[in-house]
Amino acid sequence: VQLEESGGGSVQAGGSLRLSCEASGRTFSSYVMGWFRQAPGKEREFLAIIWSGGDTDYADYVKGRFTISRDNAKNTVYLQMNSLKPEDTAVYYCAADRGYYSGSYYQAHGMGYWGKGTLVTVIS
Repeated sequence: VQLEESGGGSVQAGGSLRLSCEASGRTFSSYVMGWFRQAPGKEREFLAIIWSGGDTDYADYVKGRFTISRDNAKNTVYLQMNSLKPEDTAVYYCAADRGYYSGSYYQAHGMGYWGKGTLVTVIS
């Protein structure tokens, strides 16, 4: 599967952005999808995951501010980001996997397929 993110950009602190990730392939609905990010000089970190059935899970540091969703008819997964902070500045990556492993595994090890990323800059 190929993934392409869009929707990044610059936003003032407290603002919102919605990232999109369009996936290729006819089996999108069966994949587990996730969002990760990597800030300059820092390791990649998990943000959110959504399973094929719609169940979701979030990292504590974005819970209540970020929402992951998917539209299987459009082969697209979204990340709605509200109340953005300067520390949210990072390259945001969409990821996908077949769903063979647990959520904790994906959070720790990432997924098998990755997009190229989209830059989000939050200005204080």
